[in-house]
Amino acid sequence: MPTSTNRTKWPTQGGAISLQPGWFQGHKTAFVYFNLGLGTVPPNMSHVMLPPFQIVGPTNNPYPGTFCLPQVPLPANISVNVGDNATIQCVDIEFALPQDCEEVTTKNCFNSTDITFAQVFTTGNLAPSLRSSMLTGFTFLPLIISGLLGFLV
Repeated sequence: MPTSTNRTKWPTQGGAISLQPGWFQGHKTAFVYFNLGLGTVPPNMSHVMLPPFQIVGPTNNPYPGTFCLPQVPLPANISVNVGDNATIQCVDIEFALPQDCEEVTTKNCFNSTDITFAQVFTTGNLAPSLRSSMLTGFTFLPLIISGLLGFLV
């Protein structure tokens, strides 16, 4: 998608992000990522602004809501100047002083009740431990013994 010449002014120290997550059927959940690409035509979106999180809609129908994060920081070790261009995912921005940006209010930054949030997590090995494997084996041991005794009789 080409970049826009109509850029949203966004504070140099980070600011609000408000969105309707989508109107596509078939998925009750979605992962949300906010990544920043620097420059007028960013070569990539490799600067992570927030850890990913999950949103959960009420059904598999289109999400009928909006959510807002009132203060999303710039990625670590990124500094920008007034007038620099960038892109947050698909929104082309121009960095500006906070007083030159639209004020964040409850009218333009709110969370609807139709969308809930969940954390994304990872885990190590999900294989059963030796202890639980032994317990499972012992659960079947009486069945094996009774089967053998029945065969021998």
